[in-house]
Order: sequence, then structure tokens, then C-alpha cells
Amino acid sequence: MNLSALLTKARTSAYSRWWLNRVLPFSIPFNRPHGFEVIPLRDGGISVRIPYWRVNRNHIRGIHACAIATASEMCSGLSILEKLDPKQYRLIMRTLHVEYHYQAKKPATATCVPSTDEITTRVVEPLRNQDAVDYGSTVEVHDADGKHLATATVTWQVKEWRKVRTKV
Repeated sequence: MNLSALLTKARTSAYSRWWLNRVLPFSIPFNRPHGFEVIPLRDGGISVRIPYWRVNRNHIRGIHACAIATASEMCSGLSILEKLDPKQYRLIMRTLHVEYHYQAKKPATATCVPSTDEITTRVVEPLRNQDAVDYGSTVEVHDADGKHLATATVTWQVKEWRKVRTKV
């Protein structure tokens, strides 16, 4: 699966968006029960929709903090892998920090929009001289009414596959 090409096609094609959201749950089985929907944004970046389902709710009927954190991680990772070839670069989450602002009582959407220039400057160019680079991205989560629910900061370690010492 060519993730970058699939995300690019999904920006303008409903069929490609449907296909993307059928393939990802099998590629990322941990996220399958959450029912996340990936929505590539027209001008770049990724949104992940969190449905207000029973499985995603906590004991007070709000979207569970861990569902928000998981959607933020997925959103951030896909938005970076959209710009980098996953066959060339390995991405491992180093830290995840989420600051919650408001209780989620409706479907929510996590959004991350890193620029190509930012990825090139902070990841690709430093990797010419270093074995690994840490890259942090910010994800904002809003509910269906536009209320700012949470802000996640995800730090990724990016490394070229040829410099990875452990076997896959």
C-alpha cells in the first residue's frame, strides 16, 4: 500500500476516502474498535473523526480521554507519513502530551496540518547528518459544535530504515 498516494487520492475522491478508511483498520488493528474516520484535508494535513459511540465513551458519557489521545496520535502520524515515505523512514512515538480543555459530549475531530517546508527543514535535512531526529507536532481536537476539547503534542523519533539497528 502506498500510503502517500492513497492519502492524496482521498483528498478529492469519495471512493478513495472510502477505501482508505477500509484499509487503515487492518493496517492499524489497535484503532479498529474506535471507528475513527480519516479525512485528508484539501490543502494538506489530516483530520481524524472520533464518533460518539458507546465504545469511545467513559463513565460520565463523554468521549474517553484515551480515545482522544489515540486519535491525536493517529492524526499526527499520518500527517507526517503523508510527507515522508514510510518505506524510507521509520516513525516511533517518543512522547504524547494531551491537555484537555472541555468535556466531549458529541463527535469530535482531531486535526494536524504540518507544512512540507517544516518537515523538510526539521526532519529530512537534519537526517543527512544525524542518525535520528525528534519532530514534534501539534494536534487540536474540536467537537461538532467547534468547542476546543484538547490540544495534543506528539513527539516522533524519525530515522531512516537503513540506520535502524533492530530487526523488523
